[in-house]
Amino acid sequence: MHIGIDARELVGQRTGVGRYLENLCVEWLKLPPLTPHRFTLYGPASGNISSALGRPFDSNPAEHFHYQSLPGAGGTLWEQFNLASAINRNPPDVLFAPAYSCPLQISIPVVLTIHDISFATHPEWFSWKEGLRRRWITRQSATRAARVIAVSHFTKCELIANFGLPSEQVSVIWSGVNPPLQHETVPPRPLILYVGSIFNRRHIPELVRAFSRVSRRIPSAQLVLVGDNRSHPHQDPIQLAKAAGVRDRVTVKSYISEAELTALYSQAMVFVFLSEYEGFGLPPLEAMAAGIPTVVGDTPVARELYHSASRLVPVNDIPTIANHLITLLENSQARVALLKASKALLDRFTWHRAASETLALLEQAGSL
Repeated sequence: MHIGIDARELVGQRTGVGRYLENLCVEWLKLPPLTPHRFTLYGPASGNISSALGRPFDSNPAEHFHYQSLPGAGGTLWEQFNLASAINRNPPDVLFAPAYSCPLQISIPVVLTIHDISFATHPEWFSWKEGLRRRWITRQSATRAARVIAVSHFTKCELIANFGLPSEQVSVIWSGVNPPLQHETVPPRPLILYVGSIFNRRHIPELVRAFSRVSRRIPSAQLVLVGDNRSHPHQDPIQLAKAAGVRDRVTVKSYISEAELTALYSQAMVFVFLSEYEGFGLPPLEAMAAGIPTVVGDTPVARELYHSASRLVPVNDIPTIANHLITLLENSQARVALLKASKALLDRFTWHRAASETLALLEQAGSL
């Protein structure tokens, strides 16, 4: 079977969707040489071999992967015209679209991954233009797709309720979690870590104010925020820290290397992720895999994924957030209990399973 992949999310600095696709490709690269599948990757990066896309193709033989470079910036117009034209000229059996939308004017089946529909359920988090674009293109793409992958049961329910998709069209496939990179063992310090793009729904102001309470109890505590700031209306974590009187204890990094992130994981005592809305919520699972106890917002998807392996807190309750952070910083037994629970939980989240289930869905759609 010839499988096409919209690979534009592999180009440039990768955030959640790019890492999602990268990890699926890592597993598909392990398919035996005589696999009946061949893959064509479409992207805006120059070059004519798959290594132009970087990891994981830059260090692995990719006999059954081919790359087709298409001119353009990789946005919606590129998708609807350049990508659509390339597919219509030489159609694969099925197209995998890993990032919310797909070309609408193609004749082949599409398997589409939708990671969340915050732009539909919470339009106030987006500019009117971006929100309108996302709502229209995602709804049209979901209706057009032969199969839709939802990354959680929560997201599946939202797709059915908001887009009117039939239940049988939507399959839930949880993402995987990579084991942590090897790092030099160092004693953890009272460092609270947040990793993820900064959105309004992730309650950075409440986190900073809760941290100011923590710092009064534990003066050596530090807060590190890692992630691209995509808040709308704009939130400035540095100004928030100044207002809370903890500017000298808060560090903000928009983007760091894997080695730098691994070093932070090795030093942190607590990971915090106060999101009120996620389609999946990978960062806390990655923190668990790195051996860091987590405090997360109490939401339906958090209860679906994390169970008792994380401290669940109301995202607006600053005293409660602070109390949980203090407990985990000061009480080693509380940390050990969470990590014990998370170790059993992580067995459910493997990229091998996610890639196998996704490939099976592509095979089904491609044979329709």
